[in-house]
Amino acid sequence: MPKHSMEVLRFADKKSGLVALVTVLVTGAVGLAVAVSLVLLGLGSSRTSLILSQSVTARAYADSCAEEALQKLRESVYYAGSETIALSEGSCQIQPVLGTPGNFNRTIQTTGTVGTIVRKVEVIVSEIQPTINITSWEEVAFF
Repeated sequence: MPKHSMEVLRFADKKSGLVALVTVLVTGAVGLAVAVSLVLLGLGSSRTSLILSQSVTARAYADSCAEEALQKLRESVYYAGSETIALSEGSCQIQPVLGTPGNFNRTIQTTGTVGTIVRKVEVIVSEIQPTINITSWEEVAFF
């Protein structure tokens, strides 16, 4: 092979090596970006799932406390509320029962808490005995 064509070949080899190196670096950077994005999406999804689970549990705790308060009202129409119940993943609180102590027109307000998630339920009772007559049972933002 003539000397001149050997130099062209060496130059071409260096150029193709550089192109291969740049291609590997770009491909690696894109792959790394995709991997980091997937990890971040997975973490966000896990966090959202945990918050949703805690929210559902907090609502169940608020409902459970409301049922407990209704049972205690049934046992005594003078039940006043104001108690906290510790549960496996959090707690629920029965606020002071509103309305004039007696058989009619009482309002129960409860709060279920799991971690930083708080859900509130308000139950309005028009009559307690002979049977409990619930006018409304709903989640509220404030009381």
